[in-house]
Amino acid sequence: MRHNPKNPKWPDRDRFVISKGHGAPALYAALARCGYFDFSELMTLREMGSILQGPPDMNFTPGIDISTGSLGQGLSMANGMALALRLDRRPSRVYVLLGDGEIQEGQVWEAAMAAVHYRLDNLCAIIDYNRLQIDGRVEEVMNIEPIADKWTSFGWEVFLVDGHDFEKIITAFDKAEKVKEKPSLLIARTIKGKGVSFFEDKVEYHGVAPTNDELERALEELKTES
Repeated sequence: MRHNPKNPKWPDRDRFVISKGHGAPALYAALARCGYFDFSELMTLREMGSILQGPPDMNFTPGIDISTGSLGQGLSMANGMALALRLDRRPSRVYVLLGDGEIQEGQVWEAAMAAVHYRLDNLCAIIDYNRLQIDGRVEEVMNIEPIADKWTSFGWEVFLVDGHDFEKIITAFDKAEKVKEKPSLLIARTIKGKGVSFFEDKVEYHGVAPTNDELERALEELKTES
């Protein structure tokens, strides 16, 4: 993405919308690594007065383009950004990250239709397809398959990628940038909790903090894997 940590509001920057706002800690880590704020701020996550709130807040955190957290709304916001950038004749692109459980929301599909109708080729969506949501497995709560066929039928250019293979993800983004007259979508197949054996593919760890013992074990496994 085109961005400038020294000028977070640079008009020609690319925009990023984390529609699944509860995934903000990963975004905060990336922003810190890019230099938007000091790494020490990461240890204040969700504390009173911290610049790093639970869902991301554009009024608190440098580098956040839009406040999110209410699931189902991010793609609509991204559409608006993409339309505005086109009207301003700016070269910027808009990226929006959706959860697989999130796309059970009807507003997502209205936004999906609108993006195609307005031929938003400066828009690229990503679905984190880990098949788990807070209430259980996605296919049991509300099945979203055939996911690729649905988005293709709406008129999107769809790419299927291994969500843990960064080279393939980057290649897919490069291809998406060349798509004209329609929006693009990456369906990233992932494993929730990947890298920690007792977290992987376990819905019960969707929204809980690990115990101190689990934290130590998890860090040891991640260290060994890296």
